[in-house]
Amino acid sequence: MPDQSIISALVLGLIEGLTEFIPVSSTAHVLLAGHFLGFQSPGNTFAVLIQLGAILAILLVYFQKLMSIALSLPTSTQSRRFVATVLAGFLPAAVIGALAHDFIKTVLFETPILICVVLILGGFVLLAVDRMKFQPKYHNVMDYPVSLALKIGLCQCVAMIPGTSRSGATIVGALLLGADKRSAAEFSFFLAMPTMLGAFTLDLYKNRSALSFDDTAVIAIGFIAAFVTALLVVRSLLDFVSSRGYAPFAWWRILIGMVGLAALLLYR
Repeated sequence: MPDQSIISALVLGLIEGLTEFIPVSSTAHVLLAGHFLGFQSPGNTFAVLIQLGAILAILLVYFQKLMSIALSLPTSTQSRRFVATVLAGFLPAAVIGALAHDFIKTVLFETPILICVVLILGGFVLLAVDRMKFQPKYHNVMDYPVSLALKIGLCQCVAMIPGTSRSGATIVGALLLGADKRSAAEFSFFLAMPTMLGAFTLDLYKNRSALSFDDTAVIAIGFIAAFVTALLVVRSLLDFVSSRGYAPFAWWRILIGMVGLAALLLYR
């Protein structure tokens, strides 16, 4: 395994962990960084498979709450409704993602200019939504109705266009549908668990024949880096958005999109 591959995998893993749960599009950051680093991955599998590190980080942070919900399922109506809301939110992405997987990976993931443009446009959308004055109706993810979760899940499907951001699409959707900033971010965390695990499983299955031992070693490095950095982000994000909102992430998206677009046009 060349040293350059090790360094690239480490850098991309750090980027994945830092950006997965904030509304800036981890996929866009990883794909653009991989493009400029000259990092090659069969079917762009690396970008999806290292997300397992981020998945495990959020499972660790929410382990006690998840266990409490699981143990109370037989007796708690609230717990059963919450599980139903997460499954309802996951359903649209599961169906559309499975049907459009090949198009997403072979067309959309291979278009860096599109990714940059979507980053910029999404930044302006996030900035506009952050400045809106809402009167939230929902403050606790445990009390979200199933119908609300399904609508947020439909919003999440927009993130299949790389550059949109899965967390960004779900957060913006939740805010527009009546959630407050903190619970919108937290529901995005819970929705990430089945969505990212499903994407990971599907991608691993689709590319099982293209992966080699060297690929596994590179993915492991990216996985560890993503796990450590995602752990730090998840532990601090809710307090950050409660006090600062989403404007800093919007400006970051716009900046990265413009820099990436300029670099692509200058160094063709």
